[in-house]
Amino acid sequence: MVDMADTAERTGLDVALEVTSWLEENWDPDLTVGQWWERLGLSGWAAPAWPAEAYGKGLSRGDGIVVQRAIADFGALSAPGGLGLLLAGPTIFTHGTDEQKDRYLRDIVTGRKAWCQLFSEPAAGSDLAGLQTRAVKDGDEWIVNGQKVWTSGGQVADLGMLIARTNQDVPKHQGITYFALDMRQDGIEVRPLREMTGRALFNEVFLSDARVSDDAVIGGVNGGWAVANTTLAFERAGLGAGGGNAGASAATPGSIAGDLERRAGDFVQAKTAGRGGNAGGMFVSAERLLVDLARANGTIGDGAVRQDLARLHSYNEIGRYSGLRQKAMRASGSDLPGAGNLSKLSMSHIVRLVRDLGPRILGPLGTLHGYTPDQRRALAAATGSTGSAGAAMVTEMVLFAPAPSIYGGTDEVQKNIIGERVLGLPKEPGNERTLPFRDLAKNG
Repeated sequence: MVDMADTAERTGLDVALEVTSWLEENWDPDLTVGQWWERLGLSGWAAPAWPAEAYGKGLSRGDGIVVQRAIADFGALSAPGGLGLLLAGPTIFTHGTDEQKDRYLRDIVTGRKAWCQLFSEPAAGSDLAGLQTRAVKDGDEWIVNGQKVWTSGGQVADLGMLIARTNQDVPKHQGITYFALDMRQDGIEVRPLREMTGRALFNEVFLSDARVSDDAVIGGVNGGWAVANTTLAFERAGLGAGGGNAGASAATPGSIAGDLERRAGDFVQAKTAGRGGNAGGMFVSAERLLVDLARANGTIGDGAVRQDLARLHSYNEIGRYSGLRQKAMRASGSDLPGAGNLSKLSMSHIVRLVRDLGPRILGPLGTLHGYTPDQRRALAAATGSTGSAGAAMVTEMVLFAPAPSIYGGTDEVQKNIIGERVLGLPKEPGNERTLPFRDLAKNG
């Protein structure tokens, strides 16, 4: 096996060769998903961009994407996706105690526990710091009451990244605490939210006297706003153009979904066969998909279609180059301010282009969509060869397109952050930084 752990300079090819060599020795499709993820996670290849002391390899974000692609190209089951690897793990490593890192990180990289994000509320979306979910201290525990919304994966999550108000007598950003909440307890109700696509990727969560241990506070009592911003920074970087596909995986991590005891090789086959519905990976291969569809039905000869396909390719390449630029700057000890926010805005722009271009390539077929599994099968049977899986993916992307410009912080929020924190423009006037939260006017 190639071992380059002590090599100072690694190229993407070096990294791909190293992980491929490891896979040749270790991939076994007859392992259960849990057994495979245990092997992958403890090797460092599940989260290669994490530090070595946190079950990673200390690679750059760009090289982490190289690893993801190498695993997929090899035909092995990818690392456990979802918000554990994308958000919870990096946040806990940044702000958690040593005991919390020991408690949570291993179960994340091995897929034993799945996470969801309990941030947004019906009256606290763009103004996240205006949240009103309360956590009140009760001995060695906190009692939590409130409502969260747009919670991805809440129905299969073992744990939740919860931010709640723990002090109303200080300005709103100063009275928030970040918790690792056990989702499988009395007092937590998860209700699915059906989308235009027909799927239910998001949920609303009701917390009624839910309990969380005091040792599950991440970053200190009333220090949650800084921790939440770390989570949001990882979210924007992961979701943005060039951010890879950290949110997607064929099998679902955690103890609730039931995938851990199933055969790992079956999920590789299922993924190849188009086992869909994962928003995180929906737009990853849109460019290649649209090019293939345009070639198949002849619209590749339309000058306007060709121009927009070239524009889509250019946007994707700019996102990739921006990631490489940020990597080079970090290697030299500097950084690119607002890179994550710019990347998220770029992704929204790409999504809108895919939304507009896809139906033009499909023509009348772009007006048809199956909202349930039965409808999708019936549509495929009725349209024959023209009703390809690719066409169904395009219509789903079109219907899902409004979401990426909203989740992870709206485009407007990203622009405000860039204006205020990067360009130094004045903040909007207000007294929210000085007035106690209980005295502020509330939304909703």
